Amino acid sequence: MPVEFVGMISTHDVSETRPATGPVVDPGYTRRFAQAHEEAGFDRILIAQSSGSPDPNQVAAFAAAHTERLGLLVAHRPGFLAPTVAARTFATLDQFSGGRVAVHVITGGNDAEQRRDGDYLTKDERYARTDDYLTVVKKAWTEDAPFDHDGPYYRLADFRSDVRPVQEPRIPLYFGGSSEAAYRVGGKHADTFALWGEPLAETAEQIARVRAAAEAAGRTDLPGISVSFRPILGRTDEAAWERARGILGTIEQRGSTPGWRRGTALNGADATPQNVGSQRLLAAAAKGDLHDRALWTATAKATGAGGNSTALVGSPETVARALLDYVEIGVTTLLIRGYDPLDDALDYGRELLPLVRQEVAHRDAAAATAVPAAAGVR
Repeated sequence: MPVEFVGMISTHDVSETRPATGPVVDPGYTRRFAQAHEEAGFDRILIAQSSGSPDPNQVAAFAAAHTERLGLLVAHRPGFLAPTVAARTFATLDQFSGGRVAVHVITGGNDAEQRRDGDYLTKDERYARTDDYLTVVKKAWTEDAPFDHDGPYYRLADFRSDVRPVQEPRIPLYFGGSSEAAYRVGGKHADTFALWGEPLAETAEQIARVRAAAEAAGRTDLPGISVSFRPILGRTDEAAWERARGILGTIEQRGSTPGWRRGTALNGADATPQNVGSQRLLAAAAKGDLHDRALWTATAKATGAGGNSTALVGSPETVARALLDYVEIGVTTLLIRGYDPLDDALDYGRELLPLVRQEVAHRDAAAATAVPAAAGVR
């Protein structure tokens, strides 16, 4: 099965190694960033969400208007819109974009961040609300007749939406998290379950837990798996490692500058993250900087594992083989973004995506040939 590549855009030029330039909403940069991903051959772009960032639905609509085929993965926190309103919002965007929308459900792993938007539920309560919320959203996308709903967080009567998604049977749902509650709710609802880039053994363990949760929810269609990385490429492995050390040095230097993280999604290397995903990345980093073929956790340690922050370091061939190692254990989506965000996206399209896709296609063809041959053996 072909692997899906997801990139990530922002509305202005900024990263852990690049001070923010331009206004927070820079239409020209946003347009170029989205178009760069389309040119590079990505399947989708993630538009992230935080309590202080531009509205991802508006960013997605803008990106859709300036691209032709690129899919849109819109981050969404349940609870700040009524589920019926959210269903109509995404269905409308799906109509205007020609069926290019997917929703990345972020329940929220940090109490302080949630409270900035007025959400004072506990983490377990947030996941229970997400479960109820997604039940309503999916019904709003698929039910032809008006329906009632009487759940623990949402009650509605005689609801029917006149706007339906282009996609059948509904808009795809991605789901992030690494806690037991995330496995339970995501295993029940997600089409693709999103993980951060841990070593292969730990990733395989998480995949098994997601699948077990899906089976416990009565599903026979197990969710796909997304894993996120920050590839650092060089012409050779040695050149890539030289570049990686420079990136780490810049991150550490900026980390010693008071206030540099203000307005970013980073927790800070001196902070203890509340979400389990970040805790797991830091636990992997504590075991060593280098794991498996090319996974480097020093960048996660330096940023306090704020977001997807583990790197894959090497030549395009080395990093492609590392990504294929994850495909081999069941990963179906690869979310990759760089420290030089726009230029790295173009480099990935030229040097990395074709290598991975070529090998996946080769393996799929070999498997398809092997099945009839095996069937003929008596």
